[in-house]
Amino acid sequence: MSQIQPQADNGPLTKVSKPFPWHIVFFLGPALLIYVAISVYPLLDTLRLGLFSEDETGAKFFVGLQNYSNLLLNEFWSEPFWNALKNNLIFFAIHMALQNPIGLLLAMLLSSPKLRLSGTYRTLIFMPTMLSVVIIGFVWQLLLSPLWGISEDFMYNIGLGNYFDAWLGKESTALITLSLISVWQFVGIPMMLIYAALLNIPEDLTDAAVVDGAKSRHVFWHIKLPLLLPTISMVSILTFVANFNAFELIYAVKGALAGPNFSTDIMGTLFYRTFFGFQLQQGSPTMGAAVATLMFLIILIGVMVYLFFVQRRIQRFQL
Repeated sequence: MSQIQPQADNGPLTKVSKPFPWHIVFFLGPALLIYVAISVYPLLDTLRLGLFSEDETGAKFFVGLQNYSNLLLNEFWSEPFWNALKNNLIFFAIHMALQNPIGLLLAMLLSSPKLRLSGTYRTLIFMPTMLSVVIIGFVWQLLLSPLWGISEDFMYNIGLGNYFDAWLGKESTALITLSLISVWQFVGIPMMLIYAALLNIPEDLTDAAVVDGAKSRHVFWHIKLPLLLPTISMVSILTFVANFNAFELIYAVKGALAGPNFSTDIMGTLFYRTFFGFQLQQGSPTMGAAVATLMFLIILIGVMVYLFFVQRRIQRFQL
């Protein structure tokens, strides 16, 4: 019988290199270029522009952090900045206190199997979210007008006519009124997100609790609510980011001056007047870039606080 001869040793084995995944570059490259062009580059250029100032001729020169110092300390710039920041915090607080709890309550009601026409209710509640903010602002301005609006007659018909007032025309109530209009328009977003999370809760958990004698409120507080915490926290951070980027509703109802007497002025309208100018205020792209940078830093700090102090606790709670 013939024996199989071992093959001669040709030396050390060479590592076969894998080909470069050009298909990844082909598919992700265009999207990455578009993202860099319309998001990353404008952000970096805004950060750069905030470090410059300009003279009467429009020539820019480097001033470092002087623009930020003026916004925070100079009376001409700091007073409108701190006023806009305070109003923005009030705007956000009203949304957190009303929009998200109401969204949670609506989601719980609409997820009840005993409720008929729940799909119709979901559509009607979510419908204002799909409308333009400009249209919403214009319609509510007409409804609440003391001259030709229908709100005054409606409140008199239900016996509340003595409480009617020009809410959009008073410094003490204009911001609260606009916040409530915004809550009415966007309450459908937290409602739908929480509703989707409720549908993902296993029925075995709630059924077992009911069999053990737990009442509906105990099932909600001890089973459903802990499982909804990740969604509620995500809704909260989305509300924070959206509120500090808000602009359209205030501009549509009160204009760039955010009246009366800047009582509805928020960071978005302050940035608009500073960057583009309005009426007697001359626009300054460099100061506008500084305002936009501070808006970005406020949102960034808020998101980081959420990630480090809230999200970690929720993850440990789930474990």
